[in-house]
Parts: sequence; structure tokens; C-alpha cells
Amino acid sequence: MTSNDRLRQIVVLVSAVVAIVGAFIGSGAAGGTPIAEASGGALSADATPVAPAGPAFAIWSVIYAGLVAYAIWQLLPAQARAERHRRLGYPIALSLILNAAWILSVQFDLLWASVPIIVILLIVLTWAFRLTLATRPSNVVDAIVTDGTVGLYFGWVTIATVANVAAVLTAAGFRGLGLSPDLWGVLLIAVAGVIGVGLALYGRGRLAPAASLCWGIGWVAFGRLTGDLISIPTAITAIGAVAVILLVTIAARIKAPRPLPAVA
Repeated sequence: MTSNDRLRQIVVLVSAVVAIVGAFIGSGAAGGTPIAEASGGALSADATPVAPAGPAFAIWSVIYAGLVAYAIWQLLPAQARAERHRRLGYPIALSLILNAAWILSVQFDLLWASVPIIVILLIVLTWAFRLTLATRPSNVVDAIVTDGTVGLYFGWVTIATVANVAAVLTAAGFRGLGLSPDLWGVLLIAVAGVIGVGLALYGRGRLAPAASLCWGIGWVAFGRLTGDLISIPTAITAIGAVAVILLVTIAARIKAPRPLPAVA
């Protein structure tokens, strides 16, 4: 193990701590304002036609648990010397810092700043996801901790980016260029569905990103069928998008040229 390996391990660990502290503040438990209530409620469950219902955000507990597990896993000597972790370490660390920065931007009512931050985060996670495709996990634990975590994180941030952009535009006074909220909801969910199909094909049927993306879209459907912002067209489109993404993911996995990790 080289000094560069040790530095990378420390950077990933410290970044994970920063992200967890940021999440703690963002939850409101440390005196901060819960994300759904921050920035004038722009990110609440009924703020836009593509806002997921509140329970959707429970996925962050799973993602954070996976990121902490990865931060610990990559500390082991065998992982320090593994080429995949040498390549993945800094992208994951950067994603953790960006995640904390996103939370702070919302907490300090800098909603406009949340868009470039989450877009950069999505780009970084795309990079990390590509690296998981290019490198094979060493064992089942590596597949769960690394591929599973990166996939869930990537899929969720994909739908979160769509919801975030919609929230910022709505808060800025955008009124849809004459199009109805129902139509905008259908169009945005259709975009998310197309992205999901693309991920399924590019990722050769990876389960984790499809699972978190479908989780988010599914809760958009639930939110449009209940709550204060009912939109049957958006809900139907979201349900259809989930079904198509899952079917394409399964088909792509069956046709994958080489065996994929069972949990990734």
C-alpha cells in the first residue's frame, strides 16, 4: 500500500463524515430546518407535479448506510491495493462533499445554487457508475457495498435532479409557458423514464440504479394520487415509467454478455 492509497482512504473517510453531519443538519435534528420546509417549502412533497411523496426520502438512510460501509470497506488493506477502489475513491469522496454542499445550499435559502450542485453531483455519480461497470467486484461484499451503493445513489440522484430543477423553476415563478401542470408532470416523468431505460441498457441490467430510480418515480405517482397536488395523468405516466424501466432492466440483464453481480 502506497502513501497515495492511504491519503485516498483518509479523504473518503473524512468525506463520509462530512456527508453524515450534513445529513444530520438537513434532517432538522441539529437545529436546522428539515429539507422539505427549507427554502420556503420549495422542495416539499406538494411543491411541483414531480415532487416525490415524503416517504420516498427514506431511501437516504439506505444510501448513507452504504456510503459509510464503503468508507470502512475501502480502509481494508486489500481494498487499498485494488485498482477499482483506486479509481473509485475520489469520485465517491467528491460526491459526498457535493451532497453536503447541496444540503447547505438549501439550508441557507440558496435554492438557485442547488441546481448546479446537484447537476455536478449527477455527473460525478455517472463517472462512478461507469467505473463500477468497468471494474469487477472482488466478492459479494464488494458487490453489495460498492456496486450496490453507487447504483442506488446514482439512480436516486437522477430522479432527484429532475425534481430539484422543477422545484427551482417553480420557486422562481416559472408557470409552464402556457402548458398545464399535468402536461409538465407527464413530460418530466417521461424524461425520467427515458433516462431510466437508457441506464438499464447502458448498465446491462444493473438492479440497484433501476431500483432507486423506480422507487423515486413510484413515490411521485403516490404523491399525485394523494396529498394536495393531485394529477392523475402524471401518476399514470409515473406508473407506466416504472413498469417500462423494470421490464427493460430485466431484459437487459438477461441479455448481458457476462454474468453480473447478483446484487448490483
